[in-house]
Amino acid sequence: MNSAAPAIAPAAPSAGYPPRRAVTAWLFFDWAAQPFFTLITTFVFAPFFASALARDATEGQALWGYATGFAGLCIALLSPLLGGIADRTGPRKPWIAAFGALLVIGSGLLWFSVPGSKLAVPIALAGFIIATIGAEFATTFNNAMMTRLVPPERLGWLSGTGWAIGYLGGLLSLAITLGLLAADPQTGRTLAGIAPIFGLDAAAREGDRFSGPLTALWFIVFVTPMFLFTPDSAPTGMRLAEAAKGGVGRLKDTLAELPKLPSLGRFLLANMIYQDALVALFAFGGIYAAGVFGWQTIELGVFGILLTVTGTLGAWLGGKLDDAIGGKPVVLGSIAALLFACLGILSLGADHVFFLIPATPATPGDGLFASLPERVYLGLGLLIGLVAGPLQAASRSLMARLAPEGRIGEFFGLFALSGKVTSFMGPTLVALATTAFASQRAGLAVLIVFFLAGAWLLAGVKVVRRM
Repeated sequence: MNSAAPAIAPAAPSAGYPPRRAVTAWLFFDWAAQPFFTLITTFVFAPFFASALARDATEGQALWGYATGFAGLCIALLSPLLGGIADRTGPRKPWIAAFGALLVIGSGLLWFSVPGSKLAVPIALAGFIIATIGAEFATTFNNAMMTRLVPPERLGWLSGTGWAIGYLGGLLSLAITLGLLAADPQTGRTLAGIAPIFGLDAAAREGDRFSGPLTALWFIVFVTPMFLFTPDSAPTGMRLAEAAKGGVGRLKDTLAELPKLPSLGRFLLANMIYQDALVALFAFGGIYAAGVFGWQTIELGVFGILLTVTGTLGAWLGGKLDDAIGGKPVVLGSIAALLFACLGILSLGADHVFFLIPATPATPGDGLFASLPERVYLGLGLLIGLVAGPLQAASRSLMARLAPEGRIGEFFGLFALSGKVTSFMGPTLVALATTAFASQRAGLAVLIVFFLAGAWLLAGVKVVRRM
């Protein structure tokens, strides 16, 4: 671990690129935004929604899937258009601020989803949708700043380090939530064995709900250095209305141009499919464990901490591999590992592993991850964490290398589109399969097809590395 520490510090700036302080400030955007994905979409609020707000875990998984799908559809429809407008007007920071505000507002709303209230489910889903749209759009415009910060040969390092720092931020926020805020509703104690601070009521699940306000405050505090120290693109002088009008035509031209850029078009299609599967896998991983194994906040939190540790290591190593061998092999290797993990998860039940091998289920009082199926699920989750960061970071740097120069915002808008245009389909198909078969396992089986299709498309992409 000691050998990894020096690599987190940005390399000395190259001629024509901003100083080290600017790059460091940009890296902390991932730190600022990651608690939304760690606390809300995966390890704390989503399982709380399924276990305490919805009528049962199956309904919870379905409703969460529909909400994720709706948010993805909104993002898919607007991402490339807004990216093109930002290219034409210049600065990205105003867009990050506007959509960051949605992230803050939506996350804050989650506090009001009180178990037993008639409005709890609508408030939770509305807050989640608003925050998701804000987080994804803010990330899109932050990504569009990458090529101004480091030379092309350092993009893998920049993207991988950003993801690693983001995972560390998610890890710390999760540790704070589990150790100080969210308590087991039966014992009233947090993972640290204490009563929740601030007088949070464990029976009313206030610690789980506080993950929303914590996410909002965390983002406000830690995104501030990027606004202060990272240089933005200069204004072009074009008015917003004029840019919007021209952006529609430019978007049509760009989409018509994609057949002339076959590798870029194929990559965007591949990214559309495999990112959709990854988003759904994370969205439903905690809900799946809560439904199949009965995991509560403490078990899910420890699982999340361990997964985030492997995610941090994987993102950093993935950035190194990206610069060494290229983003495409890193993404393909990550997809292969995710396919293995999906098949493994589908083979598990509370009383069996690998479909047929019987196992003794856990009973109350056995301790954390006491049964063999739980331990296998834990191991598969750690594998997912290890390769998810490299897949996302390498995809981001691969897009930066493939996008035509001078049009990075526009094509990162398409990149966001490709990551979201079917994101309403993946979670929705998971939700539909879950509902149709009354089985969480049937819902997750959909993801295997997505990963296979994404890998096949990516295999045909030709990448010319810029130096």
